[in-house]
Amino acid sequence: MSDTGAENSYKSIFRGTSVLGGVQVFLVLVNLVRGKFVALLLGPEGMGISNLFNTSSATIQRFASLGLNLAIVREVAERKDDAGALAVIRTVSSRVITLTALAGCLFCVLFAPWLSRISFGSGDYAWQFMLLGGAVYFTVAGNGMMSILQGMHRVKVLSTSTLIGAVAALCVSVPLYYLWGDKGIVPAMVIFSVVTYITYSLFLRRCLRAPRVPFVWTRHRPLVRRLVVMGLVLMAGDLIGSLCTYILSVYVRSTGGLDAVGFFQSANSITNQYLGVVFAAMSLDYFPRLTAAAGDNARMTDIVNRQSLLIALATAPLAILLIIFAPLVVKILLSGEFDVVVPLLRIFAVGVLFKAFSFPMGYITFAKGNKSLFFMLEGVFCNLLMLSLGCAGYWLYGLEGLGYAMVAEHLTCIVVYYIVNRLKYGYRFSRRVLGDYLLGTVLVAGAFAAIRWLPGPQLSYAVAGLLAAASLAYSLLTLRRLLRQ
Repeated sequence: MSDTGAENSYKSIFRGTSVLGGVQVFLVLVNLVRGKFVALLLGPEGMGISNLFNTSSATIQRFASLGLNLAIVREVAERKDDAGALAVIRTVSSRVITLTALAGCLFCVLFAPWLSRISFGSGDYAWQFMLLGGAVYFTVAGNGMMSILQGMHRVKVLSTSTLIGAVAALCVSVPLYYLWGDKGIVPAMVIFSVVTYITYSLFLRRCLRAPRVPFVWTRHRPLVRRLVVMGLVLMAGDLIGSLCTYILSVYVRSTGGLDAVGFFQSANSITNQYLGVVFAAMSLDYFPRLTAAAGDNARMTDIVNRQSLLIALATAPLAILLIIFAPLVVKILLSGEFDVVVPLLRIFAVGVLFKAFSFPMGYITFAKGNKSLFFMLEGVFCNLLMLSLGCAGYWLYGLEGLGYAMVAEHLTCIVVYYIVNRLKYGYRFSRRVLGDYLLGTVLVAGAFAAIRWLPGPQLSYAVAGLLAAASLAYSLLTLRRLLRQ
């Protein structure tokens, strides 16, 4: 395997992904602790109010950001060694993000009564939606600065600033919940967004010492246009994905009732929390490195294969452990009423393995700047495939059919991504990656089959446990060998 430099060695990739993965795990734990305090101090009604404000804020932020964050990461990663270009990107992206953040803030203020009635059925929460505009502004603006740091591949800085924000959110929100009850939810969100904004601002100022460049529309219009067009493509893909997920949920509700939707969403949420940290960490660390090498197909292929190998080693044992401990996970995170989702959760674990295999290839077209191809693959093909397979799976097999649909979707995406990237950019799996993909599939499928079809819990769990131990031992030994290279 060719040398791609210290930044793309197995040791560097593992260090970056593990550091950011640890941060993601910490964030999940902080959210669990925060959720526990919300439940204790505010009760079920307060949890509902908190959820509505958070989902409202997240939706408005998604529209206000215009999908610019990943577009900024790409621009910065391509020019991270050019101080003058970075200064220009910082000026332009800050100007654009500030305008979109202001638009999101003004939307909250101007439409606060309407948002209150839509969310809560009355205008009683209008003033809180006005206050929420501050959280939207500082979150969107802060995420813009975070994107610059991500593009520069400042892993330690990103980790530190994220941890500071998470701890600040927990320390601020709990006293406000205690003192003001549900009236403290939005003020806590605002204070958290301000602390995060200040943290990113300070770290960005330390990392980017080049003098600021004045914004000149005639000179910077091409960069503005490039950022906005790429961002809109990303946002359009997200919106199609959200719409397809919504339609699937409506179909499940109309066919199986609200309980079926709740079971589906709870299994999906557990899977995302359990294994989503791997994908979140990888996207933060991997995409800037891939973009920086996008002009060299051989180097890009090397980076994708190295990342693919590491994610295969990480995901296979985690998927088997989720298959084995699914009943315990449901009991801890949910309740006995949700035991019906255990089989679905186990199928999702298999599906996530294939998602891990397709994930590194999914970024290639975007890193290459091929907007139309990326949109057709990610925004249109994958989302429509998910919707059609999901509806067909639920119609044929009920809840478990949704799991089989996920497996079929990601298997199809692996094939499609590989064919497209092979023909377009010359990408191909290395023998080592292909071998580990096949081994991971055999081990995970074997554990699933043992739990599902072997007679008696003693035998089925013993076989699955042996496969988990084998997968974990292989991953650790292989990782140790790779880190020595």
